[in-house]
Amino acid sequence: MIRMKDVIIACDFAGKEETLSFLDRFEGVKPYVKVGMELYYACGPDIVREIKQRGYKIGPDIVREIKKRGHKIFLDLKLHDIPNTVKKAMKVLSALDVDMCNVHAAGTIEMMKAALEGLMRPDGTRPLLIAVTQLTSTSEERMQKDLLIGANMQETIAHYARNAREAGLDGVVCSPLEAALVKEACGPDFLAVTPGIRFKDAAGDDQVRVTDPAGARAIGSDFIVVGRPITAAPDPVAAYNRCVKDFLGR
Repeated sequence: MIRMKDVIIACDFAGKEETLSFLDRFEGVKPYVKVGMELYYACGPDIVREIKQRGYKIGPDIVREIKKRGHKIFLDLKLHDIPNTVKKAMKVLSALDVDMCNVHAAGTIEMMKAALEGLMRPDGTRPLLIAVTQLTSTSEERMQKDLLIGANMQETIAHYARNAREAGLDGVVCSPLEAALVKEACGPDFLAVTPGIRFKDAAGDDQVRVTDPAGARAIGSDFIVVGRPITAAPDPVAAYNRCVKDFLGR
């Protein structure tokens, strides 16, 4: 499994054509791509339509299409269910040859262990598996009031990260503001994958725990996940290159 620092573009588009047209702009470059719920559910395995309309021609699989173009893929579906269901689902996702996928750490250590088992391929390889601690749209106030989690944000993130490490996972998804905390709790080799990245001259949108690419590098992020600052930019390629320069120093 490859562990390195990288910038992952969150391709949160509604369909195949928009996604591939966007990626076509990166001539000669193969950025790491995040495929999330909206895109996967729109273009992924089309079993629902096949069952409802016998004889329906199944459409292209967006994950395989992007992989065929040479991109690494973070499949961001945030699985959270009973251990057996998650294990079986991960077995299906692993067969798509993705490079990284995730679960919710709140699903318990047992569920995370089951997910890891499901991901293992016959040849002994598997994608990186990380666990979501708390979404970057969640403030400490909302976490305590809406979710009834009595601990503060930092204590909760550290606890969830330690649970993920105990389950054998490779790292966690957290805000960049908690990356250093994760490293302190779980060691320098435990991955901190951080969304919530914004340029200093941009708005934060619906995310409340954010920083810029250079700040994420300084704090300890291993991967940054960047969506709208790149995909909604007037020049997405220039915005991506800016992220790479600020985060990777090149």
